[in-house]
Amino acid sequence: MRAVEEGVQINGDHFLLGRMIKHPLRTWKSFNWDNIFVDQRRNLLCSWIVTAFEHLGIDLDPGWHLETVSGDASFRRYFRVHSHNLSWIAVDAPPDKENSRSFVNIARAWEPLDIHVPVVHLADLEEGFMLLSDLGNLLYLQHLDADNADLLYAQAIQTLTHIQQCRTVLGDPLPDYDRAMLRREMALFREWFIGQQLGLILTSYEQELLNTVFESLISSALSQPRVCVHRDYHSRNLMLIEGSAPGVIDFQDAVMGPITYDLVSLLRDCYIAWPESRVKGWALQYASLAQQTGLMEPVSSERFLGWFDRMGMQRHLKAIGIFARLNIRDAKPAYLQDIPRTLNYLCQAGRHLPEYNKFEGWLAERVIPAMAATQLFDMSQLRLSGTETGAP
Repeated sequence: MRAVEEGVQINGDHFLLGRMIKHPLRTWKSFNWDNIFVDQRRNLLCSWIVTAFEHLGIDLDPGWHLETVSGDASFRRYFRVHSHNLSWIAVDAPPDKENSRSFVNIARAWEPLDIHVPVVHLADLEEGFMLLSDLGNLLYLQHLDADNADLLYAQAIQTLTHIQQCRTVLGDPLPDYDRAMLRREMALFREWFIGQQLGLILTSYEQELLNTVFESLISSALSQPRVCVHRDYHSRNLMLIEGSAPGVIDFQDAVMGPITYDLVSLLRDCYIAWPESRVKGWALQYASLAQQTGLMEPVSSERFLGWFDRMGMQRHLKAIGIFARLNIRDAKPAYLQDIPRTLNYLCQAGRHLPEYNKFEGWLAERVIPAMAATQLFDMSQLRLSGTETGAP
């Protein structure tokens, strides 16, 4: 066996930063690959797993196999490696499209904060492969219900305050969630949802209406205390594991940004909705904890909920644009089913906040009829009155 490029030690752990270690053919001839080779990246991952287990000194069962865990809204793919009576998670993250180095570094930075992220056993950053500990397959989304929501959200909120105590990643500052990034995210709504998905051509008045809304939401976001932001802290990225805290995944895009961003991502989740009275109660529960832990100075409930509402509008504009892009560009139409729920949040906030009443009216008069005309959306999910969103 010979290594093409040396690995390096990071905090006592070994990471392969070069190309795969080359093995004689006899090393893996005995394995049955018939149900494993599906595409070129998967083939490479399978070979790398053999290499990784030898490097770690772990016996790989001749009958080992991969189980597809999931894809997500990115180009990453996840597989469960079954060997003997143990399992691991293998990640395929094409290096030209995904930043695995950020994942590895943030996982390291969050370890001392009692945040339950996967352990990175081995990573080949050049090839885009990782071998992680297995947090299981119990997503929050699959298990949340009206009876356990108070407990599960309390645990998620506690973990969120731990994430928000991160200030640097292995000595380097987190990227800044700045005005330009906030604006680029909301532009996805106009380009991919309004323009490409619905085919609407906006008038100059409508363009200016969106510009005004975007700039107002940016100003609100930038006025908030700044903390570490996961950027996708929701029920599909939180895992039920042993203990009193959730497992946290998909954190590689963390930035330094507004304090309410992850909170609204969690509580006004694009994949599950709750009565507004419960959402506000959980939000104020977080605000109290954040003040107790020194993450922010005391503010009135009205001001905090104003931040929360406006931050939610920014996130949901972004999310709707991403869902449309996933359908059009990436051939992932399943995400269209989440747009009505997400649009409900926008309408709800637009009715509640006077400065966005015109925007909410425009959604009702122009956007929602265009959605209905496509026959792509379950319009029964849209709630156009002021009634609360029901529990799942």
